[in-house]
Amino acid sequence: MSKIGIEQPDEYSDRFDELRQNRVAFSFYKYGTAKDNFGERLVNALESHDLCIKKYLETGNTEYLCDAANYLMFEFMYPQRDGAYFKQTRSDESAGVAGTPVAQLGRGAYYDKLTGGLK
Repeated sequence: MSKIGIEQPDEYSDRFDELRQNRVAFSFYKYGTAKDNFGERLVNALESHDLCIKKYLETGNTEYLCDAANYLMFEFMYPQRDGAYFKQTRSDESAGVAGTPVAQLGRGAYYDKLTGGLK
């Protein structure tokens, strides 16, 4: 198990990682190398991701979420977007979330417990 999986099992899924990695290992033999498929732009990782999300929404089969995550990883490894880069961003640069996180609901005892009373 990962450190975060042990220390915060409600916040991270080692099982998801295990299932995701198993699919990468199998796909190597079924489809060929990620370097060839994505590095040579034979397969579009982002469009493939979107197909997996659509299939998950249709079926509820969480295997499609593992596949979708793998396609995002392949886009990270072999970006097909020209000029792609990684830069850690500040909170004010966040893409945002859909919904209201529990920590933003109010400054009650639960929030203070989660944040240590940060203002």
